Amino acid sequence: MHFISLGCPRNLVDTEVMLGILLKAGYEITPHLEEADHIIINTCGFLEASREESLGTVEEAIEGRKKGARVIVTGCMVQTHEMEIKKHYPSVDYFLGSGDVENILKAVKEPTHGSHVTDARSYLEAGEVPRQISTPSHFAYLKIAEGCRKRCAYCIIPTIKGPLKSKPVDRILKEFRLLRNQGVQEIILIAQDLGDWGKEHGYKRSEGLIHVLQEILKEEGDFWLRLLYLYPDEITLPLIQLMKSDPRICPYLDMPIQHVNNTILKAMHRATSKEQIIETLQWLRMEIPDISVRTSLIVGFPGETDKQFQELVEFIQEYPLDQVGIFQYSQEPGSVAASLPDQVPEDVKKKRQHRLAKVQQKVVNQLLKKQIGKTLEVVVEGYHPETDLLMVGRHRGQCPDIDGIVILNDTEAVDAFGKRYLVEITDVATYDLVGTVLNRSAIPT
Repeated sequence: MHFISLGCPRNLVDTEVMLGILLKAGYEITPHLEEADHIIINTCGFLEASREESLGTVEEAIEGRKKGARVIVTGCMVQTHEMEIKKHYPSVDYFLGSGDVENILKAVKEPTHGSHVTDARSYLEAGEVPRQISTPSHFAYLKIAEGCRKRCAYCIIPTIKGPLKSKPVDRILKEFRLLRNQGVQEIILIAQDLGDWGKEHGYKRSEGLIHVLQEILKEEGDFWLRLLYLYPDEITLPLIQLMKSDPRICPYLDMPIQHVNNTILKAMHRATSKEQIIETLQWLRMEIPDISVRTSLIVGFPGETDKQFQELVEFIQEYPLDQVGIFQYSQEPGSVAASLPDQVPEDVKKKRQHRLAKVQQKVVNQLLKKQIGKTLEVVVEGYHPETDLLMVGRHRGQCPDIDGIVILNDTEAVDAFGKRYLVEITDVATYDLVGTVLNRSAIPT
């Protein structure tokens, strides 16, 4: 078996469930595509670029597989574009819907070409279903909800993933304990919007998430709890106070704001105004001074003028954000925005993305320089990809895979990976920090 997981961490969790099911059934996993009898590709269908990557990955698998090996394609793109994949690659052996994860064994055992794509567009594992963690052993993702109840004009996730489905608290706690028992030290809560948890059952703004966090924080032990994807309209003072009250909640938020011009925000069908976004940021900085805030921004939304784009540029200069993902607007068929007038030309979108990225790089450099001289708790994750003379790690304000890292120039001080050490920050390297380990043994956890 060889697995390829594309897209977001929610997709990765589904891949880990399929991996667990097959391992329990006696199958073996190989990291080499050309050795595998079965190649499973979990696709992403969120944006045109994502679909192109998925198609390219399918092509590489078909061309690179050994004789007789089967290619199984699953995930979001199968749910919405199965016929397109079949048109390009009729030799794909099996298609599995994004909500039909538990049927992976059936897909593998099927001797002929087949398809199992139901109307179950998203999947939430129950805790009893096997799951094999594929991340480094010290961190893992915990998916607490699937689907989406928001209707942003540029987005087709509600179409792909269906309505909001929240995982019951007892199942969340069961999964949390299973991960902790496996030695996981950092658990990253994920959903399309964490703040929507439980709203289909009557919870109001952020109340459900607060309840989930309070229950998790009753668990014993020194762990890191990280919150990914929390929209600004769901961030309330009670939630901020809860984050502030327990150091096990990392001072970190991934808070997608997308834009700050009120006309654009309204056209995007966003639930916040520029003034509310600023107020939320000010609350966060005042109550949790060391918080790191990541966001995503869209340039070139239909109708965006040079003046409105400039407002976005000035915003990130006036209200510095620690990490920013900058995306060109993608005209997705089926979205409200796809049919809006005044679509922005591709070359203009590209120029705006490039300019905003240059501004953000200067902002990040200034923010990182403020960390020089500080002592931070850092989880050391391994050797630097370019040399064994350096190691790399992350502090509480850095999320795996998407944020910067801490580069460690004192490798003799570390006796184990996946453990935390006190590190003095000495320098900045573009988007990363450079530091020296102070203690000669890991911090007990």
